[in-house]
Amino acid sequence: MRSIVYILIVAILFSSCASKEKKAQTITISGAFALYPLAVKWAEEYRKENPKVRFNITGGGAGKGMADALSGTVELGMFSREISNEEKDKGVWWVGLTIDAVVPTISAQNPYLDLLKKQGLKKEDFSSIFIGDKTKDWSDVLKVSDNKEIVVYVRSDACGAAETWAKYLGGKQETLSGIGIFGDPGIAEAVAKDAGGIAFNNTAFAYDINTGKKRDGIEVIPIDINENGMIDANENFYNTFDELLKAIAAGIYPSPPARELYFVAKGKPQKKAVIDFIKWTLTDGQKFVKEAGYVTIKQEKINEYLDKLK
Repeated sequence: MRSIVYILIVAILFSSCASKEKKAQTITISGAFALYPLAVKWAEEYRKENPKVRFNITGGGAGKGMADALSGTVELGMFSREISNEEKDKGVWWVGLTIDAVVPTISAQNPYLDLLKKQGLKKEDFSSIFIGDKTKDWSDVLKVSDNKEIVVYVRSDACGAAETWAKYLGGKQETLSGIGIFGDPGIAEAVAKDAGGIAFNNTAFAYDINTGKKRDGIEVIPIDINENGMIDANENFYNTFDELLKAIAAGIYPSPPARELYFVAKGKPQKKAVIDFIKWTLTDGQKFVKEAGYVTIKQEKINEYLDKLK
C-alpha cells in the first residue's frame, strides 16, 4: 500500500512539474487581424528552432488585443494603431514590429471600376463617403450620369484598421458611417459580393500574399494623392502587392493609412519565453517580414525597441 501511495505522489509531482514547464513555454497572443498572419508565420518559424515553445494565437481586432493584454488574459496583444495617452496611463508596454497599411476596397464587379482606376478618389471624396453620410451615390464623386447607390461597409469591432482609416480622413472610428461587419475577413467578403460597395481592408486581406495579386472579387481604389483628378504614373502602384509594399516603404503611400504594428503588454513582460520570442522577432525574425507581405521597420527603430527589452 505504501508503495502505491509513493508512486501516486511521485506521479502527481511529476505531472505538476510538467504542467508548470508547459505553461512556462506557452505564449498567448490575441488581437489585430492586421498582424495575425505575420504572428502565425513567426510562430511557425520560431518553433523550428525552439520546438518546446507553444503558441496560442487568436484574432479579434486591435481593441481585443489591447484589452486582453491589459487584463492579463494574454501575454501579448497584437495592436495596429497609434497608442493613446490613455492606454499609456494604464501601463501599456509596447514594441513596434513592422509596417503595413489600410487600403480602400471595392468589388471587382463595380460598374465604374475602369473610371476609378483612371482617376482614383481624393481624401475629401473618401471623407464624404465614410464620415457623415454626405455622399450616397457614385455619381456624386465620379460625375457620371446614372445614380447608383454607394453601400458603405465599416468594421463593427474596435480595430486599428478603422481607427487608422478614420484618422486619415480626419475622424475617429466612431465617426465612420456604414454597415458594421466584424473582422477583416468579413468586411473583405462583404464588399467583394456587393457591386456598389466600398470598404477598407488591411493589405494582407486585400491581396493574396502567395500570388501577389488582389484577392478574388476585390479591387483597391487608387488614392489621388496630389488631387489633380487623375492617377499619375507615380500614384499607380496597386496592381500587385509588391508594388504597394514598395510604395509604403518609400513613404509614397500616405501615413496614415500606412502605420506601424505592435506587440503590447501590461508592463514589460517578465516571462523568459516571451522576452526571447520578442527579441527574435526584432532580429532573426525580421527576415520573414517581407515574405509574409509586410514592410520592415528601420534599424534605428529596431535598436530602440530592443533596448526596451533590456
